[in-house]
Amino acid sequence: MISNTLSGLRRSTLALIGTLLCAGLAQAQTPAWPSKPLRVVVGFAPGGTTDVMARLISQQLAEALGQPVLVDNKPGASGNIAAAEVARAAPDGHTLLIAPTSVETANPWLFKSNLLPSRDLTPVVAVGRTQMYLVAKPQSTAHDVKELVAQAKAAPGKMSYASSGAGTAPHLACELFKVATGTFVTHIPYRGAAPALQDVLSGQADFVCDPGIAFPHIRSNKVKLLGIVSARRSPFFPDVPTVAEQGFPGADLDIWFGLWAPNGTAPEVLARLGREVASILNQPNVKARYADLGGETAYLDNAEFRKLLIDENKRLAALIKQQKINVD
Repeated sequence: MISNTLSGLRRSTLALIGTLLCAGLAQAQTPAWPSKPLRVVVGFAPGGTTDVMARLISQQLAEALGQPVLVDNKPGASGNIAAAEVARAAPDGHTLLIAPTSVETANPWLFKSNLLPSRDLTPVVAVGRTQMYLVAKPQSTAHDVKELVAQAKAAPGKMSYASSGAGTAPHLACELFKVATGTFVTHIPYRGAAPALQDVLSGQADFVCDPGIAFPHIRSNKVKLLGIVSARRSPFFPDVPTVAEQGFPGADLDIWFGLWAPNGTAPEVLARLGREVASILNQPNVKARYADLGGETAYLDNAEFRKLLIDENKRLAALIKQQKINVD
């Protein structure tokens, strides 16, 4: 009896030692993260909204992780060049992408490319959002969206809207506006939001779906803010109703920004990135700097972010097909 008991104890002890050795070996095989500087790739030039958000997050992330976090600007093809670079990177958590969600939800329907972000990249979290604003030229006699729509319907094709370029979020937002209002308005694309707004200021175009750079001109009455092209009112202009509130549901599109990693990145790395970003976006100085951009630190966790991407993809794919939008 005693012999059997001692034999059982020896087996238990050996099993425990084996378990501890395996756990130790597994831990030794999992490299510490981060083990070197991180690189955040941005698909747009320095100084724009995406770039500024990326730099804010990178600065704070460097402090939290104890490693430098470098922003690498790779502009071109509406963010596709940057996305492709991150998709090719080693999945070790040291190369990341910060981009507007359009890189996954609109670009595949607009560009001929082998890249498919929904397949080739792993979404982590959403890092912020900006709304869009229906801004009319100073000479406009419309006082609200209903009057603008009535004028557009009275002269189909005569009215024009400016955008920051074919396939951009402001372009897609104005196309949603056309669908929601049943109007035919001529599209005039520009190379960026600033020149598009400039031609509205000068009266060359009738209106624009502005991504937030018109705030000073709105406040100085140099342009007319007729409505918010979003599902909710703007915290910056809370007295201005949305387009839907003025009788035209469906004309709403926010510009969301997110964080992606290469496929195969360890789940524990992605989880920590999510926690650190959530903490960063709660900092008052970060919220204030986002507000300077006309944006908000709107955090979505991984599950919420994935749902946003799926829903936005379906909606924009249908719009692009219906309106025959292309970037050629």
